[in-house]
Amino acid sequence: MVARVVIAAPASGHGKTTVATGLLAAFARRGVPVAPFKVGPDYIDPGYHALAAGRPGRNLDPVLVGEDLIGPLFAHGSAGTELAIVEGVMGLYDGRTGAGDTGSTAQVAELLRAPVILVVDAAAQGRSIAALVHGFRSFGTVRLAGVILNRVGSARHEQILRDACEEVGTPVLGALRRADAVAAPSRHLGLVPAAERRAEALASVDALATLIAGSVDLEAVAAVARSAPPLAASPWTPQAAEPVADGPVVALAGGPAFSFAYAETAELLAGAGATVVTVDPLHDEALPAGARALVVGGGFPEVYAAELSANEPLRRSVAALAASGGPIAAECAGLLWLCRSLDGAPMCGVIEADAAMTPTLTLGYRDAVALTDSPLAAAGTRVTGHEFHRTSVHPRSGLLLSPAAGAAWAWRGADPEGFATGSVHASYLHLHWAGHRGLAERLVRAAAGRPVRPNVGAVWRPLRQH
Repeated sequence: MVARVVIAAPASGHGKTTVATGLLAAFARRGVPVAPFKVGPDYIDPGYHALAAGRPGRNLDPVLVGEDLIGPLFAHGSAGTELAIVEGVMGLYDGRTGAGDTGSTAQVAELLRAPVILVVDAAAQGRSIAALVHGFRSFGTVRLAGVILNRVGSARHEQILRDACEEVGTPVLGALRRADAVAAPSRHLGLVPAAERRAEALASVDALATLIAGSVDLEAVAAVARSAPPLAASPWTPQAAEPVADGPVVALAGGPAFSFAYAETAELLAGAGATVVTVDPLHDEALPAGARALVVGGGFPEVYAAELSANEPLRRSVAALAASGGPIAAECAGLLWLCRSLDGAPMCGVIEADAAMTPTLTLGYRDAVALTDSPLAAAGTRVTGHEFHRTSVHPRSGLLLSPAAGAAWAWRGADPEGFATGSVHASYLHLHWAGHRGLAERLVRAAAGRPVRPNVGAVWRPLRQH
């Protein structure tokens, strides 16, 4: 089994991404095959992980895929490597609101039987760090194997912190000084994705490798990772039980404007028989030759609205695919692109609605049920997804969405959401298709003109009870 370690923190903002990305890059620089993972639904951090590791960054989210798939997805994503670095989400014990530790870094660490290294921002702390570390060690059942100090002020400050951690029997595996920070630009939804600043991101990752190699005891981290006990998990496979022979070409949107996609989505489409071809809506003026379906994930179309609008040939190509009945599945950013307009800029016009930026952040997991048959899911299909956006969509009719009007999803405490027809499914809801593998098979069969069996849909995995 691959050696593995989880990089956690007491809360967001302590430096998990800096340390995890730097560790991946530092070990890769040494020639160690490394596998990167991120706990939770985040798309941006895995982009930086991928640059550091030279292989796809993957997500481990028990809420979206069910806890039974965490081990198999880990085994799939770490195949052929020697060391896996798993970056946590928020604080170590922060998970889905009201669901105990479900979705937390601690839950994933336990499911993987992986030791944890705690990254602590020590800028305003002295001996009190001992109480903090002791509290995290004693609160739950994860094995806290060490600490990496971040934003240390001086050699004297570092010694005070080391002595305090020694008091509670927790080794310090590294210390980063305040002046050593490697900056990455942010905007309204977090860090700017690596796909939008590849050259600068590569330089940042290289700088992080140097920083971590000079500030962290890599041998000690590797020893912690090797201490993880065997994990009995067969690798997850994207292969469908009955893939479509001579399957259709499915276009998958990518590039800077649509960089939010889980690696398993393309793998599942291919496993269902499709030939998956990436299309970059900022540069490609037509869908791939022979494309019979389109999948559009998340991203930042609002940042590129002018460029997307200017690409009229591709907008017409997408509209023509929709008019011909070709299946289209779009989520969040893809929903905005399919609208008639985004902040006044013309979009594809597949959906009779207009989209606009708002000051309000909509964020959270959703347990949803499909209201309308679509190429993605049959009516009645239950899924768990995630919303994360600062935009709103307004139907041109001025009427609220409803099941009768072809809304995509419904969930408790909210109006019906999204748009669904026999050929189009567009919604704000992000789904991890590995947790609902029937989605890919249903779409590929629809693209190939094959009958979609009623049971070819998503499977609902109930949350663990507390």
